Amino acid sequence: MAVFKDNWNGYEGKKWRVQIRYVDWQGKKREHNKRGLATKKEALEYEREFLAKKSRDVNMAFGTFIDQYLEDLKPQIKLNTYHTKVHIINTHIRPYFADKSLSEISSTDILQWQNELLSKRDKNDKEYATTYLRTVENQLSAIFNHAVRYYRLPENPCIRNKKMGKSKAKEMLFWTKDEYMKFAEVIKSKPNSYYAFEILYWTGIRLSEMLALECGDFDLEKRKLRIDKQIQKIDGVQYITSPKTEKGNRTIELPKFLCDEMEDYFGMMYKPDEHTRLFHFSKSFLHHEMDRGAKKAGVKRIRIHDLRHSACAALIELGFSPVQIAERLGHESATITMRYAHLYPSVQVDMAEKLDAMFQEYEMEDDEEEDID
Repeated sequence: MAVFKDNWNGYEGKKWRVQIRYVDWQGKKREHNKRGLATKKEALEYEREFLAKKSRDVNMAFGTFIDQYLEDLKPQIKLNTYHTKVHIINTHIRPYFADKSLSEISSTDILQWQNELLSKRDKNDKEYATTYLRTVENQLSAIFNHAVRYYRLPENPCIRNKKMGKSKAKEMLFWTKDEYMKFAEVIKSKPNSYYAFEILYWTGIRLSEMLALECGDFDLEKRKLRIDKQIQKIDGVQYITSPKTEKGNRTIELPKFLCDEMEDYFGMMYKPDEHTRLFHFSKSFLHHEMDRGAKKAGVKRIRIHDLRHSACAALIELGFSPVQIAERLGHESATITMRYAHLYPSVQVDMAEKLDAMFQEYEMEDDEEEDID
């Protein structure tokens, strides 16, 4: 190990260099060099942190451990999950604990950090949502759990503190069949929007899954829809990735009326093939359409994701079990679907046929009203 003035590449003794020999995790001898450091103090600090990191010393700076944590985790999680984690850590965690060592951080430090976060406001001068606060705290706890599991930190200091926020929102909004039908009627003036909302409501797929759909994902003759990808926007760039969870890879049975509608939609496209994307608009465009349609139809405004809740509520009304609904929606387990447990009757029916019957019933009611008029 050495720290010395560097005469390489024109530095002429103005910069410092660190040369470190160490043994890696496989027992092999390695050498690491770092050039261009401004001062001897900076070089010595770099040497100390590098060796602490390689020896898994819990006295390393917390910021250094965050870098190690992210390096360890990146190959094991989805790219969009990684970027979300990095944003939360760099915004709410790294700045507060950056000057402390990993082993120094106590439950009291966590409490003071919680109080500071609770007092903060977002760009609209509003308190952070309780679910967001819980997400941020979970990220901090995950960092310490990693240190306990792999770097011999004695204890996660978060475990002694009461958690901030709540794990889920108080209310899960959805549209009833009648509310959705009113909305769908007024949105028909823009076919692209209409068919997008039809898919979201009647299948319950995620918005990211819907935006990735191609013509080849539909088998209209067999009335099936294959879900095996999603679109994610990361740092302004769109990526096609696998679904959110392993159970997200699934095939959905479609009601006949929706197959007929998609056949009409395909007929509106110019020479589509199996790789032709169905929808080329953004999430923000659909949010705007949701605003426009809800206002014109006179129904409550819900989020785009609440259409997924609406699809779940429709299946509950038809009597499906949590396991059946979880399989259709791509939930990782029926436990997620059990949030609606108080609404479930124990009835086994065919989903696609019942959805078709629900739609046809509404059409007949609408025709009867016209006859009366």
